[in-house]
Amino acid sequence: MTLALYQPDIPQNAGAMLRTCACLGVSAAIIGPAGFPTSDRDFRRAGMDYLDHVTIDRHGSFTAFQEWRAASGQAGESRRLLLLSTRAAASYLDCDYRAGDILLVGRESAGAPEEVHAAADLAIRIPMRPGMRSLNVAVAAAMVMGEALRQLRAL
Repeated sequence: MTLALYQPDIPQNAGAMLRTCACLGVSAAIIGPAGFPTSDRDFRRAGMDYLDHVTIDRHGSFTAFQEWRAASGQAGESRRLLLLSTRAAASYLDCDYRAGDILLVGRESAGAPEEVHAAADLAIRIPMRPGMRSLNVAVAAAMVMGEALRQLRAL
């Protein structure tokens, strides 16, 4: 399983998500351009020493990410793209997760553009109380990763 960050723009949130990936044994992908430098050195403050324990693939664009995804799929690995979105109809609790899934979160400031929505195999949301707009992206990513890993019994 992989957590993909689409053009992240808040380094503390990105660091928290990478730390969560390290703790849960989930790989990560960063899709650029990001709103801040994404070298390992730049993540040290938010990710602390956990970054040594997570595999991070960096992609300069969504096109490059899609090419990587297609190439890994050709190697016999199923790589569904599951987009976390407040606009989705399906609940993350009703999804049947697979080991090769890629969970993708959008930009903190703007979510994911139509191009990303169109490329997703499934868009999922976290049900919330009426009137609430969204959760912090790192919290949302952790919730969905936790459910996916629970289903896969990977913890």
